Amino acid sequence: MDRISQRMRALAPEWDPLRLGTGWKKEDLGKVQILIESTFGDSHPGSGHLDRLAEAARQGIAEAGGHGARYFCTDMCDGESQGTDGINFSLASREMIANMIEIHESATPFDGAVYIASCDKGMPGNLMGMCRVNIPGVMVPGGVMNAGPELLTLEQLGMYSAQYERGEIDEARLCWAKENACPSCGACSFIGTASSMQILAEALGLALPGSALLPATSPDLLDYARAAGRQAVELANAGLRPSDIVTKASIENAILVHAAISGSTNCLLHLPAIAHELGLRIDGDTFDCLHRGAHYLLNLRPAGKWPAEFFYYAGGVPAILEELRPYLHLNVMTVTGKTLGENLDELKTNGFYERCRKWLDEANRKYGLHLTKEDMIRPYDDPIGTDGSIAVLKGNLAPLGAVIKHTACPKEMFSAGLRARPFDSEEEAIDAILHHRVQPGDAVFIRYEGPQGSGMPEMFYTSEAISSDKELGRTIALITDGRFSGASTGPVIGHCSPEAQAGGPIALVEEGDLIHLDVKARVLAIVGIRGERKPPEEIAQILAERKKQWRPKPRKYQKGVLRLFSEHAASPMEGAYLKYGKDEEP
Repeated sequence: MDRISQRMRALAPEWDPLRLGTGWKKEDLGKVQILIESTFGDSHPGSGHLDRLAEAARQGIAEAGGHGARYFCTDMCDGESQGTDGINFSLASREMIANMIEIHESATPFDGAVYIASCDKGMPGNLMGMCRVNIPGVMVPGGVMNAGPELLTLEQLGMYSAQYERGEIDEARLCWAKENACPSCGACSFIGTASSMQILAEALGLALPGSALLPATSPDLLDYARAAGRQAVELANAGLRPSDIVTKASIENAILVHAAISGSTNCLLHLPAIAHELGLRIDGDTFDCLHRGAHYLLNLRPAGKWPAEFFYYAGGVPAILEELRPYLHLNVMTVTGKTLGENLDELKTNGFYERCRKWLDEANRKYGLHLTKEDMIRPYDDPIGTDGSIAVLKGNLAPLGAVIKHTACPKEMFSAGLRARPFDSEEEAIDAILHHRVQPGDAVFIRYEGPQGSGMPEMFYTSEAISSDKELGRTIALITDGRFSGASTGPVIGHCSPEAQAGGPIALVEEGDLIHLDVKARVLAIVGIRGERKPPEEIAQILAERKKQWRPKPRKYQKGVLRLFSEHAASPMEGAYLKYGKDEEP
């Protein structure tokens, strides 16, 4: 077979000696050459263990007659940077990870690849890079951390912190939570962005069946990494590429899974960006359309009850897909070289569900519980909800859309009339909330936090300060052109587009303007000016006058990666990927 690695050897006489100097053996040079990309590093629990998975993958590659080479591009930890300007670099890091994968593969091309990541930007960054270089490859999700004592998980720390700030718990209780929230490696144990993107990687067909969101300490995860290495060699020999797998149909499957798991709102940034790498277009409207009437099944945190550690014990992604089976495109191709339907049939006979039940029995003994699969994954005909988990709101405040995770929003806030309280930074807003300068009925705006403004950071601490307040959590809304952590709960609306820095209507809101929120009708609109309701035509005229007086703020970042990101990022509703030029078609 004509392999690119062998063509490169013929073109570059330095190729062989340089690889021999790296430790390759002479007999390795003619083998199928597999790139092993991972976000391994000592940066955080989601990446600290990935070297073991890379070694397992390399072993599997060797078993299949190939040779694997390890490359690394460590990701950052959103949790460690929360509440600081460090979080501004988070979304931009996704682009840089994809860029480095492109550089690694394009500089010295490989025949195939294994991609290994766990967390918020490592997962989508690798998936974007995987689709951009478009060589045969397999994604290995890096798994999820164990829950702590009292089934403590990290997303609860925001609640503990807000309770401490309000004097509701003492410092000792806060320190206990800090010391026990992350007892092992892996992604944080709730259905945040990291867990959601691991699940969606498998739902897209890019990861082996059953491999997403295993406990990171499980020996089964090493077996999957080893199997992925073997399969990467098979795919390289067969020539099956991501572009053969990621199609409009497989993306629709993934969005139905996103609805069923109440996935992170950040997936509305990541799936469009992944699709864009293959020339496919999806946006917020695609999600909204498919979520309408979709069944929400997964009873895991933050919207549900149990830690994400229990996902695998309940049957993982295959169990979700089985519940959705009548509504899926079963003929889509996957990295197994078989269709989704064929994979699901095989899982029923190869012992997968029996292994999951064994792990569930062990977890029940460990935690003193009596859980069944249905406690975590509800049957399709007995769902938690029947309208998906997110909605895209539109109106004169968000002409291009804004996103709400309605499964994590109190029902009292599904339809509300609110008074605008605009803030031009998160720091100003959270100070007002924690010190009771925000009142029931307020719509708290945090603006100039979109991709062009400050890199589109998460507003996690602000959302937790609201949702953990028994009164404010059910009487106010938080609206931003920034985004939220996948752990966020409460009446929070993000991705408001166009963003303030681009002159969107969110920049024109003034104190006391009246805001109408209607989740079921998908409406987010300014309906009054300074406390007085006005007809839509008059509001449009007033906003036009305000726009004439508006000027963009000076760029927060004048150099470096965030200057680049702010100049070239697409709209959040398109995926906030880097456009090649201002005139590029979305």
